[in-house]
Amino acid sequence: MNIPMLDLKAEYALLKDEIEPAVCAALAACQYIGGPNVKAFEAEAAAYAGVKHGISCASGTDALLIALRAIGLGPGDEVITTPFTFVATASTVLMCGAKPVFVDIDPRTFNLDLDQVAAAITPKTKAIVPVHLFGQPVHLAPLKALCEKHGLKLIEDAAQSFGADLGPQCAGRKSGAYGDIGCTSFYPSKNLSAFGDGGLIITDDDALAAELRVLASHGSRVRYHHHVLGYNSRLDEIQAVILRTKLKHLDGFNNRRIAIADSYNKQLAGAVETPYADGRGRHVYHQYTILSDRRDAIQKALTEAGIACAVYYPVPLHQQEMFAATHGDLKLPVTERTAQRCLSLPISPMLQDAQIERVCEVIRNTLA
Repeated sequence: MNIPMLDLKAEYALLKDEIEPAVCAALAACQYIGGPNVKAFEAEAAAYAGVKHGISCASGTDALLIALRAIGLGPGDEVITTPFTFVATASTVLMCGAKPVFVDIDPRTFNLDLDQVAAAITPKTKAIVPVHLFGQPVHLAPLKALCEKHGLKLIEDAAQSFGADLGPQCAGRKSGAYGDIGCTSFYPSKNLSAFGDGGLIITDDDALAAELRVLASHGSRVRYHHHVLGYNSRLDEIQAVILRTKLKHLDGFNNRRIAIADSYNKQLAGAVETPYADGRGRHVYHQYTILSDRRDAIQKALTEAGIACAVYYPVPLHQQEMFAATHGDLKLPVTERTAQRCLSLPISPMLQDAQIERVCEVIRNTLA
């Protein structure tokens, strides 16, 4: 039984009768750039998240870069963030000429250790960028209070958590909607995914929203008049059609991910360390990530059985060559140990119960 990490073919088969007519209608309309579906998706996604403004762009990386530019990040500034995430969270800080400051993670949630964040703030700190890693919401209420105390901007990297609820301490808001700015990605593996690249920036701040739109459109407020250095970062009309369709299914798909995680938890209890959900928010399991001292043996057994699995992330950011000049001697023991023990298992709304049982069977047999 071959089991993929993510079954996009099965998802497409489920949704094709909705997606294909909508795509054909958009093709016939021939409004490929900035068309009605882009505008409609921005409004629908913002409403879903519970914010006033949605600004679409070409990718999740662009969303982060444009957000950082909008708050005026530049040389001499520092941004506190996590070393246990995809590189774009920190590389976009470098692109602005600023310095990412990495702090260690919580060993259970894999998210930022909030006590270490507070200790890392300096007069150079401009913003904090938490990542809701693997779909697990960061405990944002104390982080927002910290930002308000020190006059910092809070930018949520919600690329892996769109649709997650942040919990009652954040007034029941959605992932990305509690900070000053939220950024997400629609890469094909995401919980809400396009058939290519795409990104979205959300905010309740009218002034920031205006600046974000200018930066995403060549730095232009009036056509052919360019006020600042901006980017050509647009969501494609066809991708907007697909995202509008899939947004209607997001809650159902996330509910299925949670049910799959619950099944894994029960079947793997006692064999490995299963993901910890802290109960403050709603984990939507972009990845289902276990911990084990025998990670490599499990990975080998799953691969030989035709079961996909992956290590996110094998090399923490502070150990990457890109950051060697400024972080070469930094030691973050929890992050480093987690990178040696973590393994993500197949999870997708299309995953069947028999497939879950097979994955767990291989793991239990390997560890027996």
